Amino acid sequence: MGTVALVLVVVFVLLLVMNVPIAVSIALATFFAILADGTDPTVMVAAKMANGVNSFALLAIPFFILSGHLMGKGGLARRLIDFAATLVGRLPGGLGYVNTLTCMLFGSISGSAAAAVSSVGGFMIPEMNRKGYGREFNVAVTTTAATTGLLIPPSNIMIVYSVAAGSVSIAAMFMAGFLPGLITGLFIMLVGGVISVIKGYKGEALEMPRWKPIAATSIVALMIVFVFASQKGWVDLGFKIGKLVVSNGIVWFLIWSAVCCGFFKTFRRAYFTLLLIVIVIGGILGGVFTATEAAAIAVVYSYLLSVVIYREIKTKELPRILLDTGITTAVVMLLIGASSGMSWIMTMANIPQTVSAALLGLSENPIVILLTINMLLIVVGTFMDMTPAVLIFTPIFLPVVSALGMHPVHFGIMMIANLCIGLCTPPVGTCLFIGCGVGKTTIAKVTPTLLPFFAAMIAALLVITYVPAVSLWMPLQTKQVKQEDVDKAYFMNPQEAPVAENTQ
Repeated sequence: MGTVALVLVVVFVLLLVMNVPIAVSIALATFFAILADGTDPTVMVAAKMANGVNSFALLAIPFFILSGHLMGKGGLARRLIDFAATLVGRLPGGLGYVNTLTCMLFGSISGSAAAAVSSVGGFMIPEMNRKGYGREFNVAVTTTAATTGLLIPPSNIMIVYSVAAGSVSIAAMFMAGFLPGLITGLFIMLVGGVISVIKGYKGEALEMPRWKPIAATSIVALMIVFVFASQKGWVDLGFKIGKLVVSNGIVWFLIWSAVCCGFFKTFRRAYFTLLLIVIVIGGILGGVFTATEAAAIAVVYSYLLSVVIYREIKTKELPRILLDTGITTAVVMLLIGASSGMSWIMTMANIPQTVSAALLGLSENPIVILLTINMLLIVVGTFMDMTPAVLIFTPIFLPVVSALGMHPVHFGIMMIANLCIGLCTPPVGTCLFIGCGVGKTTIAKVTPTLLPFFAAMIAALLVITYVPAVSLWMPLQTKQVKQEDVDKAYFMNPQEAPVAENTQ
C-alpha cells in the first residue's frame, strides 16, 4: 500500500506543477494509483466517479448556481448597496463598510463569492475610486468581504462538505455558518475602519429632509422619558439617564439612522431580495422542504424577482444564463466525481489513518494540532480551489479532529473559513483575479494592502477554530445537532458547553 500512496501523491503533484486542470489531475492520479494496486482502473475509476455524483443532496448545487446567476444579473446588488448605505454609510470610511456589508448580504443570497466580487465590486469599486478612496484598498475590501458569503448560508461549498463528510446535516451546516460569517465580516470592517481613519476617508453625507433629524431626536427623547417615567423614584435620574445612554447608545444610533437616512425606503426596495434567505433557511428548519427542494424554490423565486418583478433580465438572456450554469455545474460535478475516486483509493492506501497517526503523534495538545491543520490548509488554499480542497482533505483531516473530540459541523466551518483565505491569495485566488480585473489594477499592487485584511481573516479563523460555540450554538438552538454530541465536542473546555432549552 505504500507504493499506491506514493504513486498517488507523486502523479498528482507533478500534474499540478504542469498546470493540468485540477479535475483531470485528480482523475489521472487515481487511475495510476489503482493501476499500481493491481486493479483494472478503467472500470473502477468510472464506477467511483459515477457513484460520487449519484447523490440527491448534490442536486441542490446546480439549482443554487442558477439562482446565483439570476441574482447576479438581476440588478439586486444595487438595492442591497442602497440598503447597506443607510445603515453604515455615514461612518468614517463609510463606503468601505457599505462594500463589506453588501458583499456579505449578496454573497449569502447568491452563494458565490465570485458573483459578489463581480456584481458588488462592479459598482462599488468605481464609486469608491470616484470618492477618493485608494484603488488598491477598494479591491482589497471587495475581494476579502466577498468570501463571507460562503460562510453565511445558503452556500454550495457547505453542501459539498456535507457530502464529503458523509453524515453531516446540510441544515446544521447552514445554521452553523451565520455567526462565523458575521464575525469574519466584522473583523474585515474593523480593519477597513482603521485604515479609513488613517487615510482620512470620510463618511457619506446622505441627503435627507430637514425635518427628519428633528423627528428622530424627538422620538429618542420621548423613548428615554417613557422608560424613566415608568420607573419608581427620580433621585438618581441623572445617573440613570447617563447609564441608559451609554448602555443603549447603539440602539439610539440605529433608531436615529433609521428615521434620518431613509432606512425604511431602502429596506422596502431590498425586502424581496433579503426574503430569499428567510424562505430558504426558514423552509429547511421548519421541515417544509429539504435543502435540495429549497434550492429549486430559490431558482423560481430568483426568476420571478429578476425577470418578472424587477425586469432586469430579458427573456432572450436566459439561454446564456442557463449555459453558464451548465458549464459551472459540469466543472463542479467533474471535481466531485474525480475526488470520490481519489478518496476511495486514499482509504485503500490507509492515507487518512497514516496522516491521523502522524498528527496525533505530533502533540497531545489540540491547540497545536488544529494550528498545524490550519497552516496546512492555508498552504493548500494558495494553489488549490476550494471545492477540490474540501473533497480531498475532508476524509484526511476529519478522522484527526474527530479523535480530538471536535464536532464535524465545527470542523466543516473551520475548513471553509480557512479555504476562503485562499480565494484571495495568488496564484489561484479566484476572487483576487476578478477583483483586480474589475478594479483595473494588478495583484502586485493590491497584495500589500491585502495583508491587514488577511490578518483579520486569520484572526477570525482562530476564533472560529478555538471557540466551538461560534459554530455550534445556532445549530444547537435550532435542534440541528444534539446536546450530547455538542457536550462531547467541546474539546477546549467541556464544562462550558452551552445548554439549549428543550433539546431533549
